[in-house]
Amino acid sequence: MPKVKTSSAAKKRFKLTATGKIKRKHAYHSHILTKKTKKQKRNLVHSTTVVKANVKQVRDLLVLR
Repeated sequence: MPKVKTSSAAKKRFKLTATGKIKRKHAYHSHILTKKTKKQKRNLVHSTTVVKANVKQVRDLLVLR
């Protein structure tokens, strides 16, 4: 049986933490920043973890079993 490839897009977007959680960055922080408030932009800078509902999908993309 052939090997399953990791999604290149997922490889670039997600990182694993030491405890096994999946880290992600916030969206909407790359362009059209003039309309957004300072507070909104500041809060988008920080990374967060993937929501429990999406963890299985992301793990499948990263080929983590």
